[in-house]
Amino acid sequence: MTFNDLNIIPEILKGLSKENYTTPTPIQEQAIPAVLAGRDLLGCAQTGTGKTAAFAVPIIQLISNRKSNSNTGRRIRSLILTPTRELAIQISDNIKAYSLYTDVLCTAIVGGVSQKAQERALNQGADVIIATPGRLIDLITQKRIDLQYVEILVLDEADRMLDMGFIRDVKSIIAKMPSKKQTLFFSATMPPEISKMVKSILVNPVKVEITPVSSTADRIKQSIYLMESGKKQDQLNDLLQDESIVSALVFTRTKRGSDRVAKALTKVNISAQAIHGNKSQNDRQNALSNFKSGVTRVLVATDIAARGIDVDELSHVINFNLPNIPETYVHRIGRTGRAGQSGIAISFCEVDELPYLKDIEKLIGQAIPEVEDHNYPMKLRPQHLNTEAVKPAKSKANSSRKPKSKWVKKGSKTSR
Repeated sequence: MTFNDLNIIPEILKGLSKENYTTPTPIQEQAIPAVLAGRDLLGCAQTGTGKTAAFAVPIIQLISNRKSNSNTGRRIRSLILTPTRELAIQISDNIKAYSLYTDVLCTAIVGGVSQKAQERALNQGADVIIATPGRLIDLITQKRIDLQYVEILVLDEADRMLDMGFIRDVKSIIAKMPSKKQTLFFSATMPPEISKMVKSILVNPVKVEITPVSSTADRIKQSIYLMESGKKQDQLNDLLQDESIVSALVFTRTKRGSDRVAKALTKVNISAQAIHGNKSQNDRQNALSNFKSGVTRVLVATDIAARGIDVDELSHVINFNLPNIPETYVHRIGRTGRAGQSGIAISFCEVDELPYLKDIEKLIGQAIPEVEDHNYPMKLRPQHLNTEAVKPAKSKANSSRKPKSKWVKKGSKTSR
């Protein structure tokens, strides 16, 4: 199937062709006809599945068709809510590309920058706005944005908006819109509060589920380093001496941690920048631009800031800290191995993170192969740890010797 088979208007097809889009992804193939038919949509899809075009393309077409049959002038016809600035800007850039040969206009409404430029864009007219909840509420309160003509609402990455505490804001925003509208809802996971919200705002939706959250792409090579506590930075420095690691997205648990890791890498002459919520929007965009262009080799990010980071040829994802939510691991490593490319996902694990590792392996249904040949091995580890070592197989004589207690001191014949 090609995009030509999805009843897309020529103007959009021309924009897609210019972006080298030829074959729709599974979510695009299933979602576009449903949205064009005016149906509500529930999309369960993780990052990298092509969901932006799955909702953006039909929205552009529906608005373009309705504008040609209306004399009401330019009003906000579609609102796309996203959890982060980066994601909002990325979606805005994509819509501008897809709608290049139409008269549909869009603008991003995000915090972290002066609202003056956004006010000017709104004054010039916008059919579609892509917004983060905080700045949108500010502009609604200032009566600079009117949502009473919205016909299509998109909630993108709803689970992340829940994690970030935006759900109350989202409900407040929805109350400003007409009750009769088309709603497209996307979430990688479906926690109870999200499921409850789905039932309250979607009407007889078409459900599109792509790539179960528990799955990890076969083309992504995964490995785990079980490490002595406090040695992760040393291991990362050592690892990045390998020049075959062309680009690496490093995940940390905290904003302070991402700053600390990036600073330590810079000290050993490895080009790195941090990206997180405490950075200004200009700093975040600069770091992301440098990373995409190859000026910066390593981008260190928190999970929330990483939403919206879309790099087609990212060679490595490195989990400096294992996530405490196992689904997050799948989302993280899914940022490499995109568009048919191969990818490598490397994780560091200290003893207090072993429960996280166990949950991740349970979710993905496999043990992550362990790298044992490194300088900072975990000295104490559970006997029952279900992790396969990436090393030559042991002889039967050695493998039959079992420790007598729960914890084993690595490198020692005595148990503890």
